[in-house]
Amino acid sequence: MQGAVHIIGAGLAGLAAAVRLSGSGRAITVHEGTAHPGGRCRSYHDHATGLFIDNGNHLLLSGNHAAHAYAKAIGTEHRLGGPDKAEFAFHDLETRKSWTLRISDGRIPWWIFDPAKRVPDTHWRDYLGLAKILVASDRALGEVIACKGPLYDRLIEPLMVAALNTSPPESSALLARNIVRETLALGGEACRPRIARDGLGTVFVEPAVAFLRDRGATVRMDHELRGLVLDGDRVTALDFGDGRIDLGPDDAVIMAVPAWAATALVPGLTGPTAFRSILNTHFRAVAPAGTPTVTGVLGGTAEWIFVFPDRVSVTTSNADRFMKEPREALAATVWTEVCAVTGLTGDLPAWQIVRERRATFAATPEQNARRPGTKTAWRNLALAGDWTDTGLPSTIEGAIRSGNAAAALI
Repeated sequence: MQGAVHIIGAGLAGLAAAVRLSGSGRAITVHEGTAHPGGRCRSYHDHATGLFIDNGNHLLLSGNHAAHAYAKAIGTEHRLGGPDKAEFAFHDLETRKSWTLRISDGRIPWWIFDPAKRVPDTHWRDYLGLAKILVASDRALGEVIACKGPLYDRLIEPLMVAALNTSPPESSALLARNIVRETLALGGEACRPRIARDGLGTVFVEPAVAFLRDRGATVRMDHELRGLVLDGDRVTALDFGDGRIDLGPDDAVIMAVPAWAATALVPGLTGPTAFRSILNTHFRAVAPAGTPTVTGVLGGTAEWIFVFPDRVSVTTSNADRFMKEPREALAATVWTEVCAVTGLTGDLPAWQIVRERRATFAATPEQNARRPGTKTAWRNLALAGDWTDTGLPSTIEGAIRSGNAAAALI
């Protein structure tokens, strides 16, 4: 096909598809239903704190090859920073213990044999049980490993909650398997943290829009698709309410909107129906010198603390239990925990809470089984989105891979 391509949605999946197709010689139009590109991965100026913040914190790893390739393609890979080693600081609020997990390079996990590098109060034999994850089928993770003990509490649970945004015992062991295979199993080279120091939007969103426009693509905001016109095995027109776009015989469509929007637009489409929330709390504060860029927190509301030059941002995953809590009380609780971990002091500074109520699909075996592939029943319609069957949970890496797959299909 060499016709035009219409991409519905300017989240990362849609932008990735457009970037991948930008050198194909085809006319590319991205239609975004809101006023802002980026979907759940965007940055904006927040009036409450006076800061430029991310809608949600995202921890990338050096092994997220699709995300790095995308950033390299649009010229922003240098804006992802992080340590040269795969080191992760942790703090337990209940015991007041702090430690650093140091994952050695290479596929042989030498780090598990060194008490100074592995999780405290664990023995190297404890890690052998993780091999069960590497060969797991799609059943509940709690049926594959014992969800208890120091190794689970201090490494597996925080890692899996962050990656899957779902309680680990009920999570998909298949998705957990794929995460472990692409990170811990490959060694430190694949596990180095990568942070967008100046905001996710400066790496993945605004530069992508500029890149596309520079190459002749059209990116339209506030242009929400209302319906598809279908005839036989083709999409023949796009209905935007205020106008209709008829498609030529070689034109194609990539549907890159959230699951609930896609299932409403595409007849008979099955997608995830259960979702999990994420709580992000931002403070206008400067952490003491030497504070780790990322710290995992156990035993509190805060789960991951991200330190930036002008702010401290905190993520709590699988956060449905906090969606109705009073905002100021939540901010005060998280601030107390931030102070305990970082050494910051003082009254509650300027803050902002962002509650993403449908941040990810629930990463259970049942919901994972509902994820559709890229191909649809219509030969000129492809699907993209982190909720499609990427083999990964809802992540930046999964979203970009899905966009690449859709671009390859059409």
